[in-house]
Amino acid sequence: MSAHNIDLQYRLWRTKAPLGLVLTGLGASLISDAGTKKAAGAPTPRWVLAGTIALAVFNSGLSILADASKHRAHYERLRDQPNTP
Repeated sequence: MSAHNIDLQYRLWRTKAPLGLVLTGLGASLISDAGTKKAAGAPTPRWVLAGTIALAVFNSGLSILADASKHRAHYERLRDQPNTP
C-alpha cells in the first residue's frame, strides 16, 4: 500500500479517537444530568428530551471511537505489511 494511505489511516485515528472519547464522556455526563432532572421532579418532557439528546451524544461518541479503532487497525496492518513492489 502507499504511504499516503498509511498516513491517512493514522491521521483519521489520531483525530477520531480523542473526539470519540470526549463525546462519550460528555454523553455520560449529560445522561447523569437528565437523571438528576428526573429525580428533582422536572416536567417529563424536559428530562426525556435531555435524556434523548444525552443518549444520542453518548452513542455518537461510541460510534466515532469504534471507527477510530478500525482506522488504527488498518494503520497497523499497513505499517507491518512487507514492502513488495
